[in-house]
Amino acid sequence: MVSARAMINRAEHWIGYREGAGNANRFSAEVGRPAESWCADFVSAVARESGNAAYFPDTASCAVGRDWFRRHGRLSVYPAVGAQVFFGADGNPWGPGGEHTGVVTAYTATTITVVAGNTNADGSPQGDGVYRRTYRRRSDYVESYGYPAYPEGLVCADPAWRGRPGITYFGQQADIRDLPGTPSRTTDLPAPARPADAQAAEATTTADGPPAQPTPPTAEPGTTDLPATDLPGPRRDTSPDHTA
Repeated sequence: MVSARAMINRAEHWIGYREGAGNANRFSAEVGRPAESWCADFVSAVARESGNAAYFPDTASCAVGRDWFRRHGRLSVYPAVGAQVFFGADGNPWGPGGEHTGVVTAYTATTITVVAGNTNADGSPQGDGVYRRTYRRRSDYVESYGYPAYPEGLVCADPAWRGRPGITYFGQQADIRDLPGTPSRTTDLPAPARPADAQAAEATTTADGPPAQPTPPTAEPGTTDLPATDLPGPRRDTSPDHTA
């Protein structure tokens, strides 16, 4: 089934997978590329496996993937459920957002939860497998998000997208349970809190998406009271680590 839910479920299916020697991995092979740094290959392969290949770039380069969303007018500095997140502060050798990538499965007011390949327990962009991690939502390392044009719509935190066809706007918190078509919530998890101004607008979106937007800034606004950076490694903010 083509959907954000299918994308997330397929990404989570691979949590615990480990690569072989010399970066040998099933995801690069699946998309027809050699053994290589494979975080972007992981996203491309999961998109293909879940029926979402048309909504994601097929590339081994995080920077090229970021630019693909930018050219389609679907790049934001705010998270979305099922989005492709791009990591890498300005000045890294691969350009903005060019260091690492993964699939966003949930976000809160202060964190994002990501499933990514070629990482490890400390969030390195050069790791040994597929892991689930939480990161600070506002940081220089979390650079931007590509918004796939899922047919059933998108749940996102970008106020500029509020009211667009197919967009459900939850600025503070959302996860897979908030996606359109969810029959019921699980009983063992609390429902996400809703900001007072949260509005839902559910309609069909097209593959072309909204008009192109200017290139976004390199960090989500409103960060003056938070640490400037949040690079991989020990959690300075003591937030929970959801590593597999």
